[in-house]
Amino acid sequence: MAALLLSAAPFPAPAAEKDVPIRMDERQMRAAGIELARVEPEAGTAQTVLPGTVVVPPQQLLVVAAPAAGLVEAVLVGPNEVVHAGQPIARLRSTDLLEVQRTYLQALAAEQLAEERLKRDEQLARERIIAERRLLTTRAEYEYARTTLAEREQMLTLLGMAEEDARTLREKRQIAASLTVSAPRDGVVLELRVSPGERVAASAPLFSVAQLDPLWINLQVPLQQARAIEPGTRVSVPGTTAMGEVIRLGRSVDAATQSVTATVEVGAGTDSLRPGQVVSASVALQPNGTPQWRLPAGSVVRHAGQSWVFVRTPEGFIARPVTVIAEVPSATSIRAGLAPEDRVASRGILSLLAELTEVYGG
Repeated sequence: MAALLLSAAPFPAPAAEKDVPIRMDERQMRAAGIELARVEPEAGTAQTVLPGTVVVPPQQLLVVAAPAAGLVEAVLVGPNEVVHAGQPIARLRSTDLLEVQRTYLQALAAEQLAEERLKRDEQLARERIIAERRLLTTRAEYEYARTTLAEREQMLTLLGMAEEDARTLREKRQIAASLTVSAPRDGVVLELRVSPGERVAASAPLFSVAQLDPLWINLQVPLQQARAIEPGTRVSVPGTTAMGEVIRLGRSVDAATQSVTATVEVGAGTDSLRPGQVVSASVALQPNGTPQWRLPAGSVVRHAGQSWVFVRTPEGFIARPVTVIAEVPSATSIRAGLAPEDRVASRGILSLLAELTEVYGG
Protein backbone atom coordinates (compact mmCIF):
# COMPACT_ATOMS: atom_id res chain seq x y z
CA MET A 1 0.00 0.00 0.00
CA ALA A 2 2.85 2.38 0.82
CA ALA A 3 4.27 1.98 -2.68
CA LEU A 4 0.86 2.76 -4.22
CA LEU A 5 0.50 5.86 -2.09
CA LEU A 6 3.96 7.00 -3.11
CA SER A 7 3.16 6.73 -6.81
CA ALA A 8 0.04 8.87 -6.32
CA ALA A 9 1.82 11.69 -4.47
CA PRO A 10 1.21 15.14 -5.97
CA PHE A 11 4.75 16.21 -5.02
CA PRO A 12 8.07 14.36 -4.78
CA ALA A 13 8.46 12.30 -1.61
CA PRO A 14 11.54 12.83 0.54
CA ALA A 15 14.35 10.31 0.42
CA ALA A 16 13.89 7.45 2.88
CA GLU A 17 17.33 8.08 4.40
CA LYS A 18 16.52 11.61 5.62
CA ASP A 19 14.74 12.92 8.71
CA VAL A 20 11.09 13.89 8.26
CA PRO A 21 9.86 16.73 10.55
CA ILE A 22 6.40 16.41 12.08
CA ARG A 23 4.91 19.46 13.77
CA MET A 24 2.93 18.72 16.95
CA ASP A 25 2.32 20.77 20.09
CA GLU A 26 1.88 19.53 23.66
CA ARG A 27 -1.93 19.58 23.46
CA GLN A 28 -1.96 17.41 20.33
CA MET A 29 0.61 15.11 21.87
CA ARG A 30 -1.51 14.56 25.03
CA ALA A 31 -4.64 14.05 22.93
CA ALA A 32 -2.87 11.35 20.92
CA GLY A 33 -1.72 9.59 24.11
CA ILE A 34 1.93 9.79 23.12
CA GLU A 35 4.42 8.73 25.77
CA LEU A 36 8.17 9.33 25.62
CA ALA A 37 11.15 7.18 26.61
CA ARG A 38 14.82 8.06 26.81
CA VAL A 39 17.23 6.14 24.59
CA GLU A 40 19.83 3.92 26.28
CA PRO A 41 23.28 3.49 24.71
CA GLU A 42 24.47 -0.06 24.03
CA ALA A 43 27.86 -1.58 23.36
CA GLY A 44 28.85 -1.69 19.71
CA THR A 45 28.68 -5.47 19.30
CA ALA A 46 25.30 -7.19 19.47
CA GLN A 47 24.06 -10.74 19.11
CA THR A 48 20.85 -11.58 17.35
CA VAL A 49 19.34 -15.05 16.88
CA LEU A 50 17.84 -15.92 13.51
CA PRO A 51 16.23 -19.11 12.19
CA GLY A 52 17.89 -20.99 9.36
CA THR A 53 18.05 -24.26 7.47
CA VAL A 54 21.18 -26.31 6.80
CA VAL A 55 21.67 -27.10 3.10
CA VAL A 56 24.35 -28.62 0.89
CA PRO A 57 26.03 -26.11 -1.46
CA PRO A 58 24.76 -26.87 -4.98
CA GLN A 59 28.26 -27.38 -6.37
CA GLN A 60 28.83 -30.18 -3.82
CA LEU A 61 25.70 -32.19 -4.68
CA LEU A 62 25.66 -34.73 -7.50
CA VAL A 63 22.77 -36.84 -8.74
CA VAL A 64 23.76 -40.30 -10.00
CA ALA A 65 21.47 -41.25 -12.89
CA ALA A 66 20.84 -44.54 -14.62
CA PRO A 67 23.19 -44.72 -17.64
CA ALA A 68 20.65 -46.89 -19.49
CA ALA A 69 17.14 -48.23 -19.13
CA GLY A 70 16.94 -51.52 -17.30
CA LEU A 71 16.25 -53.50 -14.14
CA VAL A 72 17.97 -52.67 -10.83
CA GLU A 73 19.54 -55.98 -9.78
CA ALA A 74 21.13 -54.78 -6.55
CA VAL A 75 21.64 -51.64 -4.47
CA LEU A 76 25.05 -51.85 -2.81
CA VAL A 77 24.88 -48.84 -0.46
CA GLY A 78 22.37 -47.32 1.93
CA PRO A 79 21.26 -43.80 2.86
CA ASN A 80 23.83 -41.74 4.81
CA GLU A 81 26.60 -44.17 3.87
CA VAL A 82 30.05 -42.77 3.09
CA VAL A 83 31.23 -43.69 -0.41
CA HIS A 84 34.43 -43.14 -2.38
CA ALA A 85 34.97 -42.24 -6.02
CA GLY A 86 34.71 -45.34 -8.21
CA GLN A 87 33.03 -47.47 -5.53
CA PRO A 88 30.25 -49.74 -6.90
CA ILE A 89 26.89 -48.56 -5.58
CA ALA A 90 24.39 -50.46 -7.78
CA ARG A 91 24.08 -53.12 -10.48
CA LEU A 92 21.79 -52.70 -13.46
CA ARG A 93 20.70 -55.29 -16.03
CA SER A 94 19.98 -53.60 -19.36
CA THR A 95 19.17 -54.70 -22.89
CA ASP A 96 20.67 -51.40 -24.02
CA LEU A 97 24.00 -52.56 -22.59
CA LEU A 98 23.80 -55.81 -24.54
CA GLU A 99 23.05 -53.94 -27.75
CA VAL A 100 25.93 -51.48 -27.27
CA GLN A 101 28.36 -54.35 -26.61
CA ARG A 102 27.15 -56.18 -29.72
CA THR A 103 27.63 -53.15 -31.97
CA TYR A 104 31.04 -52.55 -30.36
CA LEU A 105 32.19 -56.08 -31.24
CA GLN A 106 30.94 -55.59 -34.81
CA ALA A 107 32.85 -52.31 -35.07
CA LEU A 108 35.95 -53.95 -33.59
CA ALA A 109 35.82 -56.77 -36.15
CA ALA A 110 35.24 -54.31 -39.01
CA GLU A 111 38.18 -52.16 -37.87
CA GLN A 112 40.52 -55.15 -37.69
CA LEU A 113 39.41 -56.35 -41.14
CA ALA A 114 39.86 -52.86 -42.60
CA GLU A 115 43.36 -52.68 -41.09
CA GLU A 116 44.32 -56.01 -42.66
CA ARG A 117 43.05 -54.84 -46.04
CA LEU A 118 45.01 -51.63 -45.74
CA LYS A 119 48.24 -53.49 -44.90
CA ARG A 120 47.72 -55.82 -47.87
CA ASP A 121 46.96 -52.99 -50.32
CA GLU A 122 49.94 -50.97 -49.08
CA GLN A 123 52.16 -53.96 -49.86
CA LEU A 124 50.55 -54.41 -53.28
CA ALA A 125 50.93 -50.69 -54.01
CA ARG A 126 54.66 -50.84 -53.19
CA GLU A 127 54.98 -53.73 -55.69
CA ARG A 128 52.98 -51.66 -58.21
CA ILE A 129 50.37 -54.39 -58.54
CA ILE A 130 47.36 -52.17 -57.78
CA ALA A 131 46.54 -48.60 -58.71
CA GLU A 132 47.03 -45.76 -56.20
CA ARG A 133 43.32 -45.00 -56.36
CA ARG A 134 42.49 -48.39 -54.82
CA LEU A 135 44.93 -47.72 -51.98
CA LEU A 136 43.28 -44.39 -51.27
CA THR A 137 39.87 -46.06 -51.14
CA THR A 138 41.12 -48.76 -48.76
CA ARG A 139 42.73 -46.16 -46.52
CA ALA A 140 39.47 -44.17 -46.36
CA GLU A 141 37.56 -47.34 -45.46
CA TYR A 142 40.00 -48.03 -42.64
CA GLU A 143 39.65 -44.48 -41.26
CA TYR A 144 35.87 -44.83 -41.32
CA ALA A 145 36.06 -48.18 -39.48
CA ARG A 146 38.44 -46.70 -36.90
CA THR A 147 36.12 -43.73 -36.30
CA THR A 148 33.12 -46.03 -35.90
CA LEU A 149 35.02 -48.13 -33.35
CA ALA A 150 35.93 -44.99 -31.37
CA GLU A 151 32.26 -44.01 -31.35
CA ARG A 152 31.24 -47.42 -30.00
CA GLU A 153 33.94 -47.20 -27.32
CA GLN A 154 32.56 -43.83 -26.29
CA MET A 155 29.10 -45.36 -25.95
CA LEU A 156 30.52 -47.95 -23.55
CA THR A 157 32.07 -45.13 -21.52
CA LEU A 158 28.79 -43.21 -21.43
CA LEU A 159 27.07 -46.31 -20.10
CA GLY A 160 29.59 -46.33 -17.26
CA MET A 161 31.13 -49.67 -18.18
CA ALA A 162 34.13 -50.43 -16.00
CA GLU A 163 37.54 -50.51 -17.70
CA GLU A 164 38.06 -54.10 -16.63
CA ASP A 165 34.78 -55.19 -18.23
CA ALA A 166 35.63 -53.22 -21.39
CA ARG A 167 39.02 -54.96 -21.60
CA THR A 168 37.39 -58.37 -21.14
CA LEU A 169 34.94 -57.53 -23.91
CA ARG A 170 37.74 -56.39 -26.22
CA GLU A 171 40.17 -59.26 -25.60
CA LYS A 172 37.88 -62.23 -24.88
CA ARG A 173 34.73 -61.13 -26.74
CA GLN A 174 32.82 -61.85 -23.50
CA ILE A 175 29.64 -59.78 -23.16
CA ALA A 176 28.82 -58.53 -19.65
CA ALA A 177 25.32 -59.36 -18.40
CA SER A 178 24.96 -56.37 -16.09
CA LEU A 179 26.28 -52.86 -15.61
CA THR A 180 27.94 -51.57 -12.45
CA VAL A 181 27.03 -48.02 -11.38
CA SER A 182 29.88 -46.34 -9.48
CA ALA A 183 30.09 -43.34 -7.17
CA PRO A 184 31.31 -40.28 -9.13
CA ARG A 185 33.11 -38.73 -6.13
CA ASP A 186 33.85 -39.09 -2.45
CA GLY A 187 30.85 -38.15 -0.35
CA VAL A 188 27.76 -39.30 1.52
CA VAL A 189 24.65 -40.89 0.03
CA LEU A 190 21.96 -38.38 0.98
CA GLU A 191 19.09 -39.95 -0.92
CA LEU A 192 18.35 -43.40 -2.29
CA ARG A 193 15.67 -43.21 -4.99
CA VAL A 194 15.45 -46.83 -6.21
CA SER A 195 15.12 -50.31 -4.77
CA PRO A 196 16.15 -53.76 -6.10
CA GLY A 197 13.77 -55.14 -8.70
CA GLU A 198 12.66 -51.73 -9.89
CA ARG A 199 12.73 -50.87 -13.58
CA VAL A 200 14.21 -47.48 -14.42
CA ALA A 201 14.42 -45.38 -17.54
CA ALA A 202 17.63 -44.01 -18.96
CA SER A 203 18.82 -40.93 -16.99
CA ALA A 204 16.42 -41.67 -14.12
CA PRO A 205 17.92 -40.44 -10.81
CA LEU A 206 19.20 -43.28 -8.61
CA PHE A 207 21.21 -41.61 -5.81
CA SER A 208 22.15 -38.19 -4.46
CA VAL A 209 25.79 -38.03 -3.35
CA ALA A 210 27.10 -34.95 -1.55
CA GLN A 211 30.22 -33.60 0.07
CA LEU A 212 29.28 -32.28 3.52
CA ASP A 213 32.19 -29.96 4.19
CA PRO A 214 31.62 -27.05 4.02
CA LEU A 215 27.86 -26.66 4.52
CA TRP A 216 25.56 -23.68 4.10
CA ILE A 217 22.94 -22.25 6.43
CA ASN A 218 20.19 -20.19 4.79
CA LEU A 219 19.18 -17.65 7.42
CA GLN A 220 15.81 -15.91 7.29
CA VAL A 221 16.55 -12.26 8.08
CA PRO A 222 13.62 -9.91 8.83
CA LEU A 223 13.66 -7.02 6.41
CA GLN A 224 14.20 -4.44 9.15
CA GLN A 225 17.39 -6.23 10.24
CA ALA A 226 18.82 -6.85 6.77
CA ARG A 227 20.89 -3.66 6.74
CA ALA A 228 22.79 -4.77 9.82
CA ILE A 229 24.08 -7.95 8.17
CA GLU A 230 26.75 -7.93 5.48
CA PRO A 231 29.25 -10.40 3.98
CA GLY A 232 31.84 -11.37 6.55
CA THR A 233 29.45 -11.26 9.53
CA ARG A 234 30.35 -14.08 11.93
CA VAL A 235 27.71 -16.70 12.73
CA SER A 236 27.65 -19.59 15.21
CA VAL A 237 25.09 -22.25 16.12
CA PRO A 238 24.55 -22.44 19.92
CA GLY A 239 24.94 -25.94 21.32
CA THR A 240 27.26 -27.02 18.49
CA THR A 241 30.80 -26.32 17.33
CA ALA A 242 29.57 -24.99 13.97
CA MET A 243 30.91 -21.58 12.99
CA GLY A 244 30.99 -19.64 9.74
CA GLU A 245 30.37 -16.31 8.11
CA VAL A 246 27.84 -14.69 5.80
CA ILE A 247 28.95 -14.93 2.17
CA ARG A 248 26.00 -13.13 0.58
CA LEU A 249 22.69 -11.45 1.34
CA GLY A 250 19.71 -12.06 -0.93
CA ARG A 251 18.23 -9.23 -2.98
CA SER A 252 14.69 -10.61 -3.18
CA VAL A 253 12.12 -10.60 -0.36
CA ASP A 254 9.90 -13.54 0.58
CA ALA A 255 6.36 -12.23 0.10
CA ALA A 256 4.93 -14.41 2.88
CA THR A 257 7.48 -13.68 5.63
CA GLN A 258 8.91 -10.34 4.47
CA SER A 259 12.41 -11.66 5.04
CA VAL A 260 15.55 -12.00 2.96
CA THR A 261 17.93 -14.96 2.85
CA ALA A 262 21.47 -14.62 4.14
CA THR A 263 23.74 -17.49 3.09
CA VAL A 264 26.26 -18.58 5.72
CA GLU A 265 29.17 -20.84 4.79
CA VAL A 266 30.04 -23.09 7.73
CA GLY A 267 33.68 -24.12 7.56
CA ALA A 268 34.15 -25.39 11.14
CA GLY A 269 32.08 -27.89 13.08
CA THR A 270 30.15 -29.25 10.08
CA ASP A 271 30.05 -32.68 11.76
CA SER A 272 27.50 -31.27 14.23
CA LEU A 273 25.07 -30.26 11.45
CA ARG A 274 22.86 -32.26 9.12
CA PRO A 275 21.39 -31.18 5.75
CA GLY A 276 17.76 -30.21 6.21
CA GLN A 277 18.26 -29.40 9.91
CA VAL A 278 16.46 -26.29 11.22
CA VAL A 279 18.72 -24.27 13.52
CA SER A 280 18.72 -21.03 15.50
CA ALA A 281 21.94 -19.22 14.58
CA SER A 282 23.61 -16.52 16.65
CA VAL A 283 24.73 -13.63 14.45
CA ALA A 284 27.45 -11.30 15.78
CA LEU A 285 26.82 -7.79 14.49
CA GLN A 286 30.02 -5.78 14.58
CA PRO A 287 30.11 -1.99 15.08
CA ASN A 288 30.10 0.06 11.88
CA GLY A 289 30.65 3.53 13.31
CA THR A 290 26.96 4.27 13.93
CA PRO A 291 25.93 4.48 17.63
CA GLN A 292 23.82 1.66 18.97
CA TRP A 293 20.81 2.21 21.24
CA ARG A 294 18.22 0.24 23.19
CA LEU A 295 14.58 1.37 23.06
CA PRO A 296 11.35 0.06 24.57
CA ALA A 297 9.42 -2.39 22.41
CA GLY A 298 6.97 -0.57 20.14
CA SER A 299 9.19 2.50 19.62
CA VAL A 300 10.17 1.41 16.08
CA VAL A 301 7.73 1.38 13.17
CA ARG A 302 8.04 0.11 9.62
CA HIS A 303 7.07 2.31 6.68
CA ALA A 304 8.14 2.80 3.04
CA GLY A 305 10.64 -0.06 3.27
CA GLN A 306 12.45 1.53 6.22
CA SER A 307 12.41 1.37 10.04
CA TRP A 308 11.74 4.67 11.87
CA VAL A 309 11.72 6.19 15.34
CA PHE A 310 10.08 9.48 16.33
CA VAL A 311 12.51 11.77 18.17
CA ARG A 312 11.03 14.58 20.28
CA THR A 313 11.95 18.16 19.26
CA PRO A 314 10.75 21.62 20.42
CA GLU A 315 8.48 21.82 17.35
CA GLY A 316 7.13 18.27 17.64
CA PHE A 317 8.95 15.20 16.37
CA ILE A 318 11.45 14.09 13.76
CA ALA A 319 10.87 10.75 12.05
CA ARG A 320 14.39 9.32 11.77
CA PRO A 321 15.36 6.22 9.76
CA VAL A 322 17.16 3.57 11.82
CA THR A 323 18.64 0.11 11.39
CA VAL A 324 17.15 -2.61 13.62
CA ILE A 325 19.79 -4.86 15.17
CA ALA A 326 17.77 -7.17 17.43
CA GLU A 327 14.31 -7.46 18.92
CA VAL A 328 13.06 -9.07 22.11
CA PRO A 329 9.55 -8.82 23.61
CA SER A 330 10.50 -5.90 25.86
CA ALA A 331 13.07 -3.94 23.83
CA THR A 332 14.57 -3.24 20.43
CA SER A 333 18.23 -2.57 19.63
CA ILE A 334 18.90 -0.12 16.80
CA ARG A 335 21.70 1.79 15.12
CA ALA A 336 20.97 5.45 14.45
CA GLY A 337 22.33 8.94 14.80
CA LEU A 338 20.87 9.71 18.24
CA ALA A 339 22.18 11.41 21.38
CA PRO A 340 21.96 10.19 25.00
CA GLU A 341 19.57 13.01 25.89
CA ASP A 342 17.14 12.20 23.06
CA ARG A 343 13.65 10.99 23.85
CA VAL A 344 11.54 8.97 21.46
CA ALA A 345 7.84 8.17 21.24
CA SER A 346 7.22 4.77 22.79
CA ARG A 347 3.39 4.69 22.91
CA GLY A 348 0.56 6.32 21.02
CA ILE A 349 2.62 6.57 17.85
CA LEU A 350 -0.21 5.76 15.42
CA SER A 351 -0.92 9.46 14.96
CA LEU A 352 2.78 10.06 14.20
CA LEU A 353 2.80 7.20 11.73
CA ALA A 354 -0.26 8.74 10.03
CA GLU A 355 1.61 12.04 9.70
CA LEU A 356 4.62 10.23 8.22
CA THR A 357 2.36 8.42 5.77
CA GLU A 358 0.87 11.75 4.65
CA VAL A 359 4.31 13.14 3.94
CA TYR A 360 4.91 10.10 1.72
CA GLY A 361 1.76 10.66 -0.27
CA GLY A 362 -0.99 9.58 2.10
